[in-house]
Amino acid sequence: MKLLKILFLLAFTSTFSQQNLLQSGPMLGYVEMTEAKIWVQTKAPAKVKVEYSSPENPSETFISNEVSTVKDNAYTAHLILDKIRPGKKYNYKVLINNQPLKFNYETSFTAKKLWQWREDAPEFTVALGSCAYMNEPEVDRPGTPYGGNFEIFTSIGNKKPDIMLWGGDNIYLREADWDSKTGIYHRYTMTRQQKELQPLMANSQNFAIWDDHDFGPNDADRSYYFKHQTLEAFKDFWANKSYGNNPEQNNGNFSTFNWGDAEFFLLDNRFHKSPNDRKTGERTVLGKEQLEWFIDAVTTSKFPFKIVVIGGQFINSAAKFENYATYPEERQYILDELEKNNVKGVVFLSGDRHFSELSGLKRPGKYTLYDWTVSPLTSGVATSALKETNENRVEGSLFMQHNFGLLKFFGNKDNRALKLELFDKDGKTLWNKVITLKELQ
Repeated sequence: MKLLKILFLLAFTSTFSQQNLLQSGPMLGYVEMTEAKIWVQTKAPAKVKVEYSSPENPSETFISNEVSTVKDNAYTAHLILDKIRPGKKYNYKVLINNQPLKFNYETSFTAKKLWQWREDAPEFTVALGSCAYMNEPEVDRPGTPYGGNFEIFTSIGNKKPDIMLWGGDNIYLREADWDSKTGIYHRYTMTRQQKELQPLMANSQNFAIWDDHDFGPNDADRSYYFKHQTLEAFKDFWANKSYGNNPEQNNGNFSTFNWGDAEFFLLDNRFHKSPNDRKTGERTVLGKEQLEWFIDAVTTSKFPFKIVVIGGQFINSAAKFENYATYPEERQYILDELEKNNVKGVVFLSGDRHFSELSGLKRPGKYTLYDWTVSPLTSGVATSALKETNENRVEGSLFMQHNFGLLKFFGNKDNRALKLELFDKDGKTLWNKVITLKELQ
């Protein structure tokens, strides 16, 4: 009896010690029909893997690759689950040094469904938010904490979105951070461990773009000398499917993915951006290579909905701060290319501004081009919208408080539609609008 008690205590102690090795995560990254990626961060060197199974046959378990975490990339691990099947639900467990961890919330996902040529596109939801500031008094500016209402992440998780889109400024690099790899990785680690984040990250796919505060200093551009280091940190802490269109050149984090009948274009508005104050040379946000990649990709996309995600506002007519209206030539080039190539189904999503609004550009003979700005999640709220004239703002869509958005794709093939719904920090509806697919033709 005494021996059994000792063995039990040893097993309990071992499991508890491995649980203590977890820094943050797990986070669900992309999910395809036959493959998914899960991200985990430990506090020290450890061996990490994932065990997963379908509730339909729980006795048949599969194991991901095993990763030995190292200090050089902040003990992060990207784990590939390559035994999944289309449309199946899977429960998963994280194992650190062969000991399974326990969580007080579900850890599961559903593989992408194979619906084409068989049935209508499935209904699905995508959560959207930007500007997430986590307080650290030692390096924050003096005064009232800039971040707050962290329960908003619980509210998002309660909506059970299939996907969480992080729209930039997902971390806020401080003066103590952006001049060293140590500082950059500290900021990511400190932000990612926020306890309210964990259930949301574990059960929804997470895709991210960046804006200036996770790229570098405020309003940072292509001249930021440490941009390759922040790009590596971005790759270490997120689990997008790809980054840029030339891995050998390490040329930014723009990419694309699809779910249901929507393709999402994740644009990088920092890596190639020319300085705001430079008077000479060509003014650009995306840079020539990314710009042409985007036009090629959105023109050839076969998905009815084409959702373009970018850090700054695209449709707001006010040439303020870093709105695309301050780069009018490139903005007009994009608008002309979309029109000349008859690209249908485009909707822009943006963040950055610390307020939310829907902008709609009416185009003669063409559908209205919408840009839904959703911001902030936990950062300070701005009232600057009251001092600028956005001629394209949809009446009643302006909100200046902590909030998040939800995009719901629903309906059969003849009545497909997109519902935009804005929520407050507690998950209560503030505003909504339905846009039918026919309106985007």
